[in-house]
Amino acid sequence: MLLAVDVGNTNVVFALFDGREIRSRWRVATDPRRTADEYAVWLLQLMKLQGFDPERVRQILISTVVPRALHNLQVLGQKYFGIDPLVAGQPPVEWGFVADVEQPRSLGADRAVNTVAAHAKYEGDLIVVDFGTATTFDVVDASGAYKGGIIAPGINLSLDALVTAAAKLPRIAIAPPQGNNRSVIGRNTEDQMQIGVFWGYVAMMEGLISRLRNEIGRPVKVVATGGLAVLFDQHTSIFDHVDTDLTLDGIAILAERVAAR
Repeated sequence: MLLAVDVGNTNVVFALFDGREIRSRWRVATDPRRTADEYAVWLLQLMKLQGFDPERVRQILISTVVPRALHNLQVLGQKYFGIDPLVAGQPPVEWGFVADVEQPRSLGADRAVNTVAAHAKYEGDLIVVDFGTATTFDVVDASGAYKGGIIAPGINLSLDALVTAAAKLPRIAIAPPQGNNRSVIGRNTEDQMQIGVFWGYVAMMEGLISRLRNEIGRPVKVVATGGLAVLFDQHTSIFDHVDTDLTLDGIAILAERVAAR
């Protein structure tokens, strides 16, 4: 079995794969100070509670955008699984696509893994939207080449900035106004904030994707992933596919390629 580790700025996701099937997944807040022993106490216990034998893990592949977290995860693999983890983007785990941008080395591992998975799973030109700490829009052409994209503040960051900078504004949940109310004229402070944050974010996504489509100039499919993709999909028609496992599937695809050599 494969243990795929997706290290984001907010969370670390561990997923156990049997072939291409995700058997289980576990999530913990990202903390570069967390030691291998701390990971092990938490992860091994959860695996055993769900009936998974750690000895069945034969491969570990880590994709990370937090370099400081990598060492302790490598120690976790070596000390508790007897495996030297592979790292996405480092030999022998090459991306396998052309990064047609000015600074290919600056491409984040999460965006590269999404590029791998999106091209493998969907045909034609693609826009991949990933809702994470930041929201990214990545353009992948029909050959699988990465052509560039957009980085926007994540909706949680936008809300945090608003509440932090304005002393009298309350903390609100990220959700559309209650009921079927699509009005953008708020009648109280909380509704006005939800309209600004939620519908403002939808308008931003729709506007940027419209501009991307126009610039690409060919038919293009939009694939959404990340924790908020399902929520936004209920309130906009811009997504052709919602694939919440896209990043993890990309890690599994890379692991398969290495194993097949």
